[in-house]
Amino acid sequence: MNRRVIAEASAPSVRRTAFAVALLATSALLVQPAGLARPAASSTTSTFANAGASATESLLHVFYAGGGMWRMCSTGDCTTTDQDWGADSLTYALALREQTTGATSLIPILAALATAAPSYPAPCSGASCTAWSDVPQWDTIALAREYEATRDPTVLAKAEAAFAFVEGSPVFSLGACPEIRYQQPYGGSNQLKTLETDGNAIKAALLLYHDSGLKSYLDVARQRYASVRDYFLDPTVPLYSVYVFDDGRTCTLLPHRFFASVNGDMIWSGIALSRDTGQRTYLREALATARAVDLDLNDARGIFTDLQAENDIVEPLVEAMYVLAADEHVGFARSWILRNAAAALGARTAAGAFGRFFDGPPPASTVTAWQANGGFALEIAAAALAPERAALPTPGWSRARFVTDAITSTTAHLTFRGEGIALIGTLGEHCCESGHARVLLDGQQTFDHTGIWQNKSSAGISIPHTILFAWRWPVSGRHTLRFEPGIPNGKEGSSFLDIQGYFVIPG
Repeated sequence: MNRRVIAEASAPSVRRTAFAVALLATSALLVQPAGLARPAASSTTSTFANAGASATESLLHVFYAGGGMWRMCSTGDCTTTDQDWGADSLTYALALREQTTGATSLIPILAALATAAPSYPAPCSGASCTAWSDVPQWDTIALAREYEATRDPTVLAKAEAAFAFVEGSPVFSLGACPEIRYQQPYGGSNQLKTLETDGNAIKAALLLYHDSGLKSYLDVARQRYASVRDYFLDPTVPLYSVYVFDDGRTCTLLPHRFFASVNGDMIWSGIALSRDTGQRTYLREALATARAVDLDLNDARGIFTDLQAENDIVEPLVEAMYVLAADEHVGFARSWILRNAAAALGARTAAGAFGRFFDGPPPASTVTAWQANGGFALEIAAAALAPERAALPTPGWSRARFVTDAITSTTAHLTFRGEGIALIGTLGEHCCESGHARVLLDGQQTFDHTGIWQNKSSAGISIPHTILFAWRWPVSGRHTLRFEPGIPNGKEGSSFLDIQGYFVIPG
């Protein structure tokens, strides 16, 4: 084992190197020379109403490119699109703002997004089909939300065509468990079935049922919901793991990969199915999953920690918790929204783009749509639930000090004293998928077993100085982080780790 013990974070010997200076120089606002970027508008965002308005403004200013297109990251040279989960997550957040405020000024933007969205042809079939099954499902949900804002029948027709493109295709419902669908036609090279397909399909079908009144959509949602619980539900905790591998003979769940997106989908769909069918079992199942998120997928301060590289999106989970809080009056869901929204205010760039780690420091590098959508949604949801409540970021990261420490071994560990740590490295260093490592905190593997999936970059670019992992504790103490090799699989690939240093909040 590569053993390392780091000096106390509060000691004056903590190093300030050229790497730390370069990292900090990417931020527009700095505190002390070894500090971090100050959260945007922290002195003026005094209530969640203000935070929600500010988040909406930043969402449009940083990511909306005009003409119904979203930028996929926070710099002007990013690619633009209006398809798939990165772009769609921003549409979901904007639609949530329109739904919760009735802001008519957002309807033309949602209409432009609907116009720019892809028009799907007849369901694909045969060897020539190269489409992925989850993409049209993400798009269906976005189009359904755009229809609810615009009430344009052509948008609803577009949503129904996107849904039918997968629902009517024979190339995905194959293998040893055809009840759940491959992500790629005939299983592709990795034989992966991701809940991003069928979890989204359930929500998409329910939205289309609400929008069109056609009972066939409700029937599809019920059938697929039952299949998802059969194959994706963790056997020991009421959370859904996102990956099943189907080699044609057996279907094997990859345990403890708890995407925010798919668990949010299943919570939202359970609520909707309970209302639509009158069967309370669906609601009980949704509540159990939401409670498990609340209890198990947090850091030591109770703040949600999204470990899924940046291929996950958090908006669907925020949306589901919001529905539980606003419509079902579930107290723990309301608390989850408000405490995470307050924490996320401290994890913004100077332009107001949120980082992936709500309890982490402000990003000092490019932020992608996949990383930012959850923070935007949190402020929008909190503004709807508690507009007059004070909303100030939790202090701490402005006191952090940077330690340069090259950690490239997946059998390394480090010991430090402090109340928070944020590991820094290049996201997508060997772009753009294979390469991950497990993380153990004080001897315990993180509840979500993803750890650090460093080489996954949904934006298809390498992003230096990225926060790869962040964790906070209620009080300062002595802690050990240990890294272990990632267990190879057909999605996350082999092991990889290249940490260049870390920030520590001293005790």
